[in-house]
Amino acid sequence: MANNKKIDEGLEHIRVAEKSLKTSLLKWRPDYEIASDEFSKAATCFKNAKSFEQCKECLLRAADCHKQNKSWFHAAKCMEQAVLACKDLGDLRDVQSLAQRAAYLFQQHGSPESAAQVLDKAGKLLEAQYADQALRLYQQAADVVMIEDNPKHAAEFCSKVARIMVKLQMYDQAADALRREIGLQQQCECTAAVGRLAVALVLVQLAREDTVAAEKAFKEWGNYCDPEEVQTLEMLLQGFDEEDGDMVSRALHSPFIRHMDVEYSRLARDLPLPKGIVLPKPAKDGSTASPSTSQRDEPVPTLSSLLKAPVRENATSSYVSPNAPPAGDGASSLAKEFDATEEKRPEPTSGADANEEEDEDDLH
Repeated sequence: MANNKKIDEGLEHIRVAEKSLKTSLLKWRPDYEIASDEFSKAATCFKNAKSFEQCKECLLRAADCHKQNKSWFHAAKCMEQAVLACKDLGDLRDVQSLAQRAAYLFQQHGSPESAAQVLDKAGKLLEAQYADQALRLYQQAADVVMIEDNPKHAAEFCSKVARIMVKLQMYDQAADALRREIGLQQQCECTAAVGRLAVALVLVQLAREDTVAAEKAFKEWGNYCDPEEVQTLEMLLQGFDEEDGDMVSRALHSPFIRHMDVEYSRLARDLPLPKGIVLPKPAKDGSTASPSTSQRDEPVPTLSSLLKAPVRENATSSYVSPNAPPAGDGASSLAKEFDATEEKRPEPTSGADANEEEDEDDLH
């Protein structure tokens, strides 16, 4: 009975609001202020009656009335309440669009902090089921905060962006987001945070199978890490360089890596270990075990093929010294020196010719 009474009150407020929107011979312009107030009251009644679909509809109509009056802040607040109504309704499909519209209205009013807050709230609602939509909301929130020159708040949103990208296995974009977060933390002079982000960036680069970029990240930001972190990262990179899976496993099981954010600890757990070169095991009598038929049919790998590193499409280019000669100059200069040496070398003479020359010298 109580719910029916609330619904009846809400319907009465809707009738008053629609009546105020009508025009007549003596009333040329709709009364949007009264209509928005009545729609808001109707939304409250429907919310108390657990009729969230009608509550959401009334809030959207109230927002439209506020926009007609150019009351951007109140229109944005109605949009924000509609986001919460979607949560109560259990239907999150419209959360992203409503949050973006509310953020735009807050920015029009000149409240970027409120815009970032509504985007953050909507992102938290979507992060579990719709991680890709939450990612776009957090990226927009970071851009909104950067306009106000608030690097600390922007670093928080960049951290959420990077973690969701790691969760979605978007490692290339996650590396860029981590670099941006490191730059923002450096502006805030948060050295401890930069050290932890350096560890996360090394893990992401190793997940990209780009050990060169991982070593560059460690060399560039490793001085911000704690001694324990430096020792673990050195062991980790050395293990990948030497293809020692046991060393890499010991480094990945260090306490501070396991106590990082959930996304990074899972990334470290699922990181593929280097296998190295597998040699045939000796038999029990001491002789080498004979290969199977399938192994005999396979071509024997050469030393150059074993030492040749795999080429990755998006890998970071290797470091080249500015004082080094161009690629073709070194070989050409060596060839020229070899030709000059060959020209200066005297031609060898046979033993008989040498004896004849000595006899002629004696006669003279």
